[in-house]
Amino acid sequence: MTSIYTATGEYIACTVVEASPNVVTQVKTSDSDGYDALQLSYGNVKVKNVNQARKGHFAKSGSEPMKKSAEFKNIPVNKNLGESIALTEIFKEGDTVHAMGVSKGKGFQGVVKRHGFGGVQNATHGQHNRQRAPGSIGASSYPSKVVKGLRMAGQAGNANVKVRNLKIAKILEEKNLLLIKGAIPGHKGSLVIIEKK
Repeated sequence: MTSIYTATGEYIACTVVEASPNVVTQVKTSDSDGYDALQLSYGNVKVKNVNQARKGHFAKSGSEPMKKSAEFKNIPVNKNLGESIALTEIFKEGDTVHAMGVSKGKGFQGVVKRHGFGGVQNATHGQHNRQRAPGSIGASSYPSKVVKGLRMAGQAGNANVKVRNLKIAKILEEKNLLLIKGAIPGHKGSLVIIEKK
């Protein structure tokens, strides 16, 4: 993350996202597919690591195989196969966007870190080493089982996350950079999908 000052002197914390021009690798229409959408692809990948199905798919658009493809329904531009879409054709400063990505993985975590449990607050009345314990996990005779969906310790993070209603603070067109106000999911260098609201 970084920070910038607005024209009025307001200090804003921002996440920098590199948004290189995306190539249109598939055009879906109401006649052939039942809805209108564009499939955009991004990132270089070694040809030897791409299977034949994806090679054929990218060959139709006349582009090299790419790392990531995503479909967008509400794109305000009209493009043909193989054409690229520049950053400023879709986004402008002040737009509201959604950011989708895989959150940072935190491994196996207890209930306090994973779900925000309070634990046993005071260590009196025989509470020994139970400050971060989950407490009771079910009743006795009924239902005689752990209820499905009970919040317990387990894998934290490493999940698909969508952060909604973020603002684009600034666009650096010559460097293909978006400065988005606030935090977005994922570690440094991870792939995210930025979708206009």
